[in-house]
Amino acid sequence: MALSAFESLFGTTKPIIAMSHFPPLPGTPLYDERMGVTGILEGMRDDLAILLRNGIDGILFCNEGDRPYSLKADLEAVAVMTRVITELAPRDRPFGVDFLWDAKAPLAVALATGASFVREVFTGVYESDMGLWQPDAAELLRYRRNIGAGHVRVFYNVTPEFASPLGSRSVGQRAHSAVVSSLADAILVSGPMAGSEPDISWLKEAKEAVGAQVPVLLNTGARVENIRDFLRVADGVIVGSSLKVNGYTWNPVDEERVKAFVKVVREVREESGAVPVRY
Repeated sequence: MALSAFESLFGTTKPIIAMSHFPPLPGTPLYDERMGVTGILEGMRDDLAILLRNGIDGILFCNEGDRPYSLKADLEAVAVMTRVITELAPRDRPFGVDFLWDAKAPLAVALATGASFVREVFTGVYESDMGLWQPDAAELLRYRRNIGAGHVRVFYNVTPEFASPLGSRSVGQRAHSAVVSSLADAILVSGPMAGSEPDISWLKEAKEAVGAQVPVLLNTGARVENIRDFLRVADGVIVGSSLKVNGYTWNPVDEERVKAFVKVVREVREESGAVPVRY
């Protein structure tokens, strides 16, 4: 996915993709039966309304609350995610799906809901909180092809949270290989856990490795205080925790934090002579 196509999808340069976090889903240890699916819908609808009316360029739905995370999705979780996204997804701007950490599940949900992209770990081998982690990009992209979801873009997280890569390849080498050999549409660079920023040198390394072939995005740790520096390198940002009340992942979205973040990103775009914002 060339950078120009990425910018066309989101209607601007340096797009802001905001997280829409699911609370714990049915079948997971922290699921709240009293809240139920109706309560999940109501809470997520309120957060989405704040994000969308304040200039966010895209949304990424994710089962963030399903701790401890699993490498295999359960049917009930996929079913509920599909229902909620179908009811809540914006139709005037792009949205994506992420499932922690089963890369097959979001491809199916994306096809069912009309999502434009998925975010996952598709390549590499890792020691992780979930045990030994070995995704299979070849199998996953063949699955995408077989279900007729070739239009769903695949965003590859090459420095996944809660995990360490096995082997000695650099971030740049992993990013380059993910694009050339494993057909990534975008490269994502993360810190060690949700809400933590990566070393900015990792972004520079990934960007130098892939050039203009695909966009490179900051995937975690974006805050109003650091986003100006990160966007001097990154082609866009995925942001979640810092837009919540007190910057805490499990709190509701804070409208004033969203406004402040969008304001800084728009200033960065203007300073670089960016194209007008669509939304």
